[in-house]
Amino acid sequence: MEHTATPSTPDAEPALVIAVNLNGDEVGAGWGKAHTVALATIARGTIVSWEPVDVRWDISHDTASSEGSHHANIVRFIREHSVRAVVTGHMGPPMANTLLKLGAYPLVNAAGDARDAALAGAAFVISHEDEGDPLTSEGSQDSTPSS
Repeated sequence: MEHTATPSTPDAEPALVIAVNLNGDEVGAGWGKAHTVALATIARGTIVSWEPVDVRWDISHDTASSEGSHHANIVRFIREHSVRAVVTGHMGPPMANTLLKLGAYPLVNAAGDARDAALAGAAFVISHEDEGDPLTSEGSQDSTPSS
């Protein structure tokens, strides 16, 4: 017997895009100086897509004409990919506030396996949306999604 969902059954959990600062297979340290960011698309607790992107913010951080133009590149990346949370080891308060205004949770102090951290980031977003927690501009969320 084949099991299928009826058309009237909505997905309980839409797909989320979580951006993870990468250092190899681990979570990287500083978000603003990330070289590679993984875009993890997660649905129903499973990574359905994992796309490493060479953003090279480590280079542009030091060569941008201003901090504002550097932040603008990061903002553009977040918007273009509809990122709901950023997982990283560190992020400055101005960038954390910017992400919150964009509707993306800044999850800092993360360490360990990047894929596990992406899943923990998605779980964080879902749990806070289920609680009805709106994003606020009080600063970044302390999260240590590690295995």
